[in-house]
Amino acid sequence: MRVTKRTTLIGLGALMLSGCVGGGGRRGAVSAHSAPQFRPVPNEGFDRWVAGFRARTTSINQSTMNAAFRNVGFLPEVIERDRNQTEFKRSLQDYLAIAASEERVAKGRAAYARHRNTLDAIERRYGVEGHVVAAVWGLESFFGERRGDVPVISAVATLAYDGRRGAFFEKQLLAALKILQNGDITPERMTGSWAGAMGHTQFIPTSYQLFAVDFTGDGRRDIWSEDPSDALASTAAYLAKSGWTKGQPWGVEVRLPAGFDAGLSGRKSTRSPADWAALGVRDMEGAVVPNHGAASILVPEGTRGPAFMTFRNFTAITRYNNSESYVIGVGHLSDRILGRPAIRGNFPPDAAGMQISDRQEMQRLLTAKGFDTEGHDGVIGPKTRAAISAYQASRGMAVTGEPSLDLLASLR
Repeated sequence: MRVTKRTTLIGLGALMLSGCVGGGGRRGAVSAHSAPQFRPVPNEGFDRWVAGFRARTTSINQSTMNAAFRNVGFLPEVIERDRNQTEFKRSLQDYLAIAASEERVAKGRAAYARHRNTLDAIERRYGVEGHVVAAVWGLESFFGERRGDVPVISAVATLAYDGRRGAFFEKQLLAALKILQNGDITPERMTGSWAGAMGHTQFIPTSYQLFAVDFTGDGRRDIWSEDPSDALASTAAYLAKSGWTKGQPWGVEVRLPAGFDAGLSGRKSTRSPADWAALGVRDMEGAVVPNHGAASILVPEGTRGPAFMTFRNFTAITRYNNSESYVIGVGHLSDRILGRPAIRGNFPPDAAGMQISDRQEMQRLLTAKGFDTEGHDGVIGPKTRAAISAYQASRGMAVTGEPSLDLLASLR
């Protein structure tokens, strides 16, 4: 996911799901965000920019400025990350294989149970269901396990100095300094992603200013603490202000009638559930979907794939992240945390004619033959492609790194 002016909240969830987990090459720790990879280096231009920024910034007191910039430095790895964000569209099936993996669902249920009292209290105050807040937490930081530990002041100052989106990140830097001046966190503890997203649910500094809350009542809005209470409540506050309606689902999986006009789908086309029912749309049990208000039909993989009837709460989640896959990921994970079933619609095969079960079998067989794919979630990423290439080379085959049914047959 790119960090843009339209993005009010960014997080590790979107960045991790964009191409470096599962069969894509990572199974556990947030190696992409660990501090040892982000070492400051001398840069006279950066130092001059910081001096100029400090001179023209009058809303921050000098003691805060001195503490914030005491150990600040130019981080070339941040620029590299910003310039090399891969642009591609992962299929919804692959996205959900990560976003609602069995591991993430299991951790989500455990986290929901462990923090149930807090989440219930948050729900009473903000009107956002606890399992939905937990699902955002799960996608953004793997329930707090992957919060990022890059120094935020150095990261956003580096991006502001770089200038490609200088005005945006200068605003983030100023907001981060105001957070420090307010006493919510110390410079040493203000860590996050390479792009400045912070805490359990990955607020950027300007969004923190707008929506973060002190739910614990200790005088600080501490989204970095091992105790996730403030972060979870801040997420609920954000969704509530974005129009969340308690008791309304984000959406439901539906069955479309034969010959359904795909031109009727999309978020801009809304009808009542009764009107959709008149066109033959039913839930997965064959019943008419209850009236939760104006609804749209989404078919992310076309009418041959799963279909969803979505409501106003879907739009509320888009305020957090405008990617439809992200919103479906949050919604579906929240359903799974409550024990609801996995998506039942059939996904179409990929461009190579493979189903996800074929890709999972291929990964298992490659690993069994000594070509480790570091997981078998069916998602094809750098590790899987490297394993395929190594296997092809070992057999004297043309080295493509691409999965195929012929490759699978040769592995069996």
